[in-house]
Amino acid sequence: MIRQENIDIRKYTTFNVPAICDFFVEVSNLNELKEALDFSKNKNIPVLFIGGGSNILFIKPFHGLVIKVNLKGIEEKIDEDDKHILITAKAGENWDAFVHYCTSRNYGGLENLSLIPGNVGTSPIQNIGAYGAEMKDTFHQLKALNISTYEIEVFDAESCKFGYRDSYFKNEGKNKYVIIEVTFKLTTKKHNLKISYGDIKEELLKKEIYEPTLANIRNQVIEIRKRKLPDPAIMGNAGSFFKNPIISIAQLENIQKKYPEIPYYKISNQLVKLPAAWLIEFAGWKGKKEGNVGVHKNQSLVLVNLGDANGKEIYDLSKSIIEDVNKIFNIQLEREVNIIL
Repeated sequence: MIRQENIDIRKYTTFNVPAICDFFVEVSNLNELKEALDFSKNKNIPVLFIGGGSNILFIKPFHGLVIKVNLKGIEEKIDEDDKHILITAKAGENWDAFVHYCTSRNYGGLENLSLIPGNVGTSPIQNIGAYGAEMKDTFHQLKALNISTYEIEVFDAESCKFGYRDSYFKNEGKNKYVIIEVTFKLTTKKHNLKISYGDIKEELLKKEIYEPTLANIRNQVIEIRKRKLPDPAIMGNAGSFFKNPIISIAQLENIQKKYPEIPYYKISNQLVKLPAAWLIEFAGWKGKKEGNVGVHKNQSLVLVNLGDANGKEIYDLSKSIIEDVNKIFNIQLEREVNIIL
């Protein structure tokens, strides 16, 4: 394990903005992870864990130790009902490569989550989701290292407290654990295909695919995402920057008096979800540029680094968008990206 000091780790993040930290290490096993944590405790400095660096924005230098978790490995275990498989991936496995691994073996449940950036270990923290599916839908359990005691603890779905882009690890468990592996329960037959969300079904029908396979759905999701979202390797971004706001039906009815065309998705008898992308586009931000930063021309949820931006420029852009949406709709957008202040 090589420890580096006072370096810019922007290459480990997808926004590609300056990301200075006092200390940086990459760990590939539990012993190295514990050694790195020992170092932080001896120095009495904070720790920041990163995986694929796809959900983080550095505003200022981080005065502590950044640990990049590179634990690798995938294990399979046939479930006792013979219709599912339990598949465990270490935290450092690339998420999309893991999804490809599963779909190529006809393991169903993750195909709609194709091409989401990041690593497996961070997927439960955010409860990642796309095209009508969420990580929690196939989640079985995870193992996490208690940073204080170094004990490995097992969390089931209930103890993870999954919510919309939310979990125990973003709230009460924040800075208390580091996830080391995640286990999913996937179907091996009679897959529950989700093709009605977004453009998936329409695009499949255009290609005369009437009985889609897992591979068909994965390929279609990848095609749609590539068409709508910028490649971080070409244009720095962190994918969706904002959450879709959830409001009461009473609040929606009040908004509809002035904006009857506002789209929404009913999620209960009392609550609806609004597409943040529509709100941002209505406020005039889609495709807009301000200096080194902007809002992507094809997807208004995505803030982009147009060249040599810094984190504060992107943060200030997000602040302006939040203020404008709030002025129009009286709705406070919430950032999905982890901001390092």
